[in-house]
Amino acid sequence: MKLVILDGFTLYENEMMKDMFSDLGDVVCYDRTKPEDVYRRICDAEMVLTNKVILTNDMLEKCPNLVYVGVMATGYNVIDTAFAARKNIVVTNIPAYSTSSVVQHVFALILSFASKIAEHDSAVKNGKWASSSDFTFLEEPIFELSGKTIGVIGMGAIGESVCRVASAFDMKILAYSRHEKDVCVDKLTWCDLPTLYRQSDFITIHAPLNDETRGMINKNSLSLMKESAFLVNTSRGPVICEEDLADALNHGRIAAAAVDVLSTEPPKADNPLLTAKNITITPHIAWATNEAKKRLIFICHENIKSFLNGNPQNQVH
Repeated sequence: MKLVILDGFTLYENEMMKDMFSDLGDVVCYDRTKPEDVYRRICDAEMVLTNKVILTNDMLEKCPNLVYVGVMATGYNVIDTAFAARKNIVVTNIPAYSTSSVVQHVFALILSFASKIAEHDSAVKNGKWASSSDFTFLEEPIFELSGKTIGVIGMGAIGESVCRVASAFDMKILAYSRHEKDVCVDKLTWCDLPTLYRQSDFITIHAPLNDETRGMINKNSLSLMKESAFLVNTSRGPVICEEDLADALNHGRIAAAAVDVLSTEPPKADNPLLTAKNITITPHIAWATNEAKKRLIFICHENIKSFLNGNPQNQVH
């Protein structure tokens, strides 16, 4: 069977990918694929792997041989899974491969904000400590996480792991999810979103992108947050209305934000968050540790192997 990889660059190890998948069929790997090139590259393929390249319903309709799409990520909003099911196309994703990496990144952002790491590093290098009379120099106030309240939106594998780390920091935890479940974490309380917005010192988003979550962080939700609140998004960019967040930051309605994802990636030059006050932006790297990439490749291979053996795993609907 012919297997086409549309955006192998996302793993930075294309040769390893080719070798990894060579036992599963005739592999064609492209570093990147522009929208206008997608159909030409997959029109005769039986299997396709994609990370961020969108497969439209029109494309799926025109690919009679296509029986399998492997999304090389946890989120699978690049394909209409209901339409794919009607076309008897199996769609799989890669759940939980990057949980540890994303949780690590979330707390790197939170800790950097709490301890003002970048600000103090810059101040020292600009000579402010050298010109100080004291052995301790504070550019800005710093604070402990212990006793603070963190609001976690989305309680999948990543959200739950964030809660466990927050518990280790002795934080109070407010959790929101469409479906509550048993979670063995100290100091965790389930609540609705307005309560989470109002009471949280930190808010971190780990929800999938869908009609319910698109634009959920907007003028109204931001107006409920504390002026001292710190917002973190490592899920999907469009869950935030970027103009509303930029406005809130620029007018001091919340203290700061950190995002690893934007509505368009790479960002357009006029993205309002690029010039907003008190925001840290990382270039969609929370998932991208060496260990996570290796897990992704392994699970991706196992997904295809299981599909070919007639027993699909990690199938999404």
